[in-house]
Amino acid sequence: MWLGAHLGIAGGLAEAVHEGRKIGCDSLQIFSKSPQMWSGPAIAPAAAEEFRAAVGSEGLRATAVHHGYLANLASPKAFVLRRSRTAFLDEVGRADLLGVDALIFHPGAHLKSGVEAGLKTLAESLQLVLEECPESRVRILLENAAGQGTTLGSKFEELSSVLAQVNRPDRLGVTLDTCHLFAAGFDFRDDTTYGALMDQVEGTIGRGTVRAFHLNDAKAPLGSHLDRHENIGKGEIGLEGFRRIVSDPRWSETPGYLETPLDEHEYARYAADLRTLRSLLTPATGAPAPRPPTRRRAARGSTVK
Repeated sequence: MWLGAHLGIAGGLAEAVHEGRKIGCDSLQIFSKSPQMWSGPAIAPAAAEEFRAAVGSEGLRATAVHHGYLANLASPKAFVLRRSRTAFLDEVGRADLLGVDALIFHPGAHLKSGVEAGLKTLAESLQLVLEECPESRVRILLENAAGQGTTLGSKFEELSSVLAQVNRPDRLGVTLDTCHLFAAGFDFRDDTTYGALMDQVEGTIGRGTVRAFHLNDAKAPLGSHLDRHENIGKGEIGLEGFRRIVSDPRWSETPGYLETPLDEHEYARYAADLRTLRSLLTPATGAPAPRPPTRRRAARGSTVK
């Protein structure tokens, strides 16, 4: 697995790449703007070029933008839905400009309109987005939910339903968040339960649809439906739950992004979590060896994908 983390961009887009490599990231996830804003300032072409060049010079294996928290592509409220679709289209454009591999987003909530109605609206939103940006090279990834309230996507069948309703499967995929899985009632802490989870993935969305992981331990118990992240090995999932995921050769070329809690020591807890995850890797599985941080060097040219 290509292990990495979600880093902030307050110091600049390119600086996030360099900071990521300094703590041992092989992959990187960012927000392209404040997640609490419907829209943000335009990304300067020079800043985007610097970001793409930094990704190339630092040798990152995978990159992603995470969409903000306000948009709800499943909303039954016409005004909110229009605004969400506009914001999502803008985010696709920003992700394309940055040259990242994926745009990850929360499927949203049906707000008591019903699961089927919510899934239909979500699928229609994605179809519209894909038709509006046919030249985009960014893969759009639905993130599984913890199942709180009327949120969609806590069940694989729901994710599968959306994917089946959109006629561009090559442009879509899924991100599996380990905390959300656990909160939604999926146990994977031993060989039997992990095998059962993988069988469910294969039988619904398909293994090839999983394009990224969010690697987060869980503060709340199994099936709690509470989205409460914890540092790796410090929560209810524990080390054994993560050992199977990061060492599974099926995910050897899949990015796994940390979204675990930080403190006043900035990214020190990320670095510790990355070391913990790498300590779980078993060579017999064929998982790739971690790449040491590279020395910063001047980048030339662009690495637009």
